[in-house]
Amino acid sequence: MPNAISRLVAQRIVAFALGYPGLGPVRISAELGRQAWGFLKRDVMYELDGKIAIVTGAGGKNGIGRGIATRLASEGAAVVVCDLNDSGTPDWGGLSAVVDEINASGGRAIGLTGSVADSGDVAGLVKGTISEFGRIDILVNNAGAPAGPDRVAVVDLAEHDWDLVIGVNLKGTFLMSQAVGRHMIQRGDGGKIINMSSVSGKKGAARFAAYCSSKFGVIGFTQSLALELAEHRINVNAICPSLIETERVYDMAAVLKPDDGTTTEEWRDAMIERSNATNPLGRIGQAKDVAAVAAFLASSQSDYLTGLAINVAGGSFMG
Repeated sequence: MPNAISRLVAQRIVAFALGYPGLGPVRISAELGRQAWGFLKRDVMYELDGKIAIVTGAGGKNGIGRGIATRLASEGAAVVVCDLNDSGTPDWGGLSAVVDEINASGGRAIGLTGSVADSGDVAGLVKGTISEFGRIDILVNNAGAPAGPDRVAVVDLAEHDWDLVIGVNLKGTFLMSQAVGRHMIQRGDGGKIINMSSVSGKKGAARFAAYCSSKFGVIGFTQSLALELAEHRINVNAICPSLIETERVYDMAAVLKPDDGTTTEEWRDAMIERSNATNPLGRIGQAKDVAAVAAFLASSQSDYLTGLAINVAGGSFMG
């Protein structure tokens, strides 16, 4: 790329490749994307060049998983993005779209599908990653059960809804960490495991019993695993976001709205407005806020940190 190219131009090239709006119907070559990406990486915060990362639950358009996957890729990591399936929506291509945006921007990514709550699928995800890239350095356990029928009082909570939430959020974290942890121990070169908990893993809430239980469990699991893997130089930490503006806010609004006269869209907007109004930093959290913490925890700059549960909540929760 000519030395005269401005950083702004490079930013616009990479931003288009990552799917940001307002840039017009421009087509760029893969080579131009790689060059622009390299230009911007002069100022990256955490050098992850040569690292291999798995990010589960990464197929959503506005989700935390996509934010983490693209952030790790921008730091130089090759990323395996995983989700339950590759189905998208009318305006989003799902898992394939995340893979395409990373590769188009000069990063390296593949997509793998499977359930983190199924040990056979987990074995396939790990095997597929090692087959493609040779090893795993970073695991981000981000997959989460959809917000839905579980958001009811305990006396009304169906057993299968409880099992789904615990199965994905907690058992899935266990199975993925176990499989990847075994690989990291065998390699003998350390590693990073990052588990997605929540501020709801530190304080209970009515109608959130299954979710809170799973996220409390993730924190306890993180602390235990951190102690077990410390001798192998494998850091294990958890991230605890507050409400983040993703597709899940709509799903939550659908089951939490006060009455049939309130539309899901209205209650979603009300939830966001309430978060903006009450958060000490004046806004609801974004996927990029969580991704920034994940990038730090995935880097060598966090080598002396393990067993932590870090709030990403704008000061709305300090426990």
